[in-house]
Amino acid sequence: MNVCIIGEGLTALSLAKSLINKKINVHYYHKSRNSNFSSNRTIGISKSNFEFFKEKIFQISKNNYWKINRIEIYTDKIDTENLLKFENDKNDLFYIIKNDKLLKSLNSNLIKSKFFKKILLKKDINEESLNKKKYDLIINCDASNFLAKKYFTKKISKNYYNLAYTTILKHKKIENNTATQIFTKQGPIAFLPISNIETSVVYSIDVKNKKFDNSDVIDLINKNNPKYKINKINKLNSFELSSSNLRNYHHKNILAFGDLLHRIHPVAGQGFNMIIRDIKILSEIIESKTELGLHIDALILSDFEKLTRNKNFIFSSGIDFIYEFFNIEKKIKNKNITKILKTIGKNKNFTNLLIKFADRGINF
Repeated sequence: MNVCIIGEGLTALSLAKSLINKKINVHYYHKSRNSNFSSNRTIGISKSNFEFFKEKIFQISKNNYWKINRIEIYTDKIDTENLLKFENDKNDLFYIIKNDKLLKSLNSNLIKSKFFKKILLKKDINEESLNKKKYDLIINCDASNFLAKKYFTKKISKNYYNLAYTTILKHKKIENNTATQIFTKQGPIAFLPISNIETSVVYSIDVKNKKFDNSDVIDLINKNNPKYKINKINKLNSFELSSSNLRNYHHKNILAFGDLLHRIHPVAGQGFNMIIRDIKILSEIIESKTELGLHIDALILSDFEKLTRNKNFIFSSGIDFIYEFFNIEKKIKNKNITKILKTIGKNKNFTNLLIKFADRGINF
């Protein structure tokens, strides 16, 4: 079986690794001649997804991830009682990984495989030239290329008018296994530990009515700092935030994948988790077909869409609801909403339900 993957980044590399583990030939088309692994960005992977990733995709080194066993959520002021608290005495809740470390590890592993071939994406490449190579499947992870513009334009979209600012704090050593999220007047800010001396920051700032420069953002990070004695704040990176859900997942033997399928607000740290769940489902479909001795062709793409599209839309809508819910109080200036949620949050069954939702999506 021969598969073409178009795109760059963790989604494309993780999918490629999943396929070559099944001894499927993968041609990986990428734009950059020299891979740039420098990044202040991190990803959070839930416990069940982390276990699947290690078992079925790639064994992540212990030096490349950090365990989170507690999450605290506040509204506006860190010195008040937390709004919600999630913890599990027996298990870690999720794991934080630096993008650049996982990218480097995956890339180094893949290029050693005889089933993997990297191909620089030429400007003159088109659908006809891909079809001449007679790929069984073409998987497109690039939301802006010729395939996306031709076949995958119908989607439900939303502009949050937010900029997500990311950086890494260097700070004095502390016991650092609690993630903190604060819903400030400017937007949600998350402090995500990656070691006892480093913490990743993701700050989604509302820029619809006011612009912020980097110095403003740094001031806000310092203002909302929950506990860290900061030695250094790395350079800020930023990107626009929007959500989208694709209406059709495939065309003939071409499958849309990753952010092209669904893009969500980072408020709950679930973007890459959705992608891992998609890889798991696609992997299970391929395994079931091959075990029956069936040829892998475009029919599996229909199966994939049937099993994922509705679930992905419901999950994406849930993340959007979380973002908008915490915006309500800011818009209507009514503290009763926070009081109600704080009361509900003391119910262990409710918090356990949210933990399962974050861990397994709507499959729990």
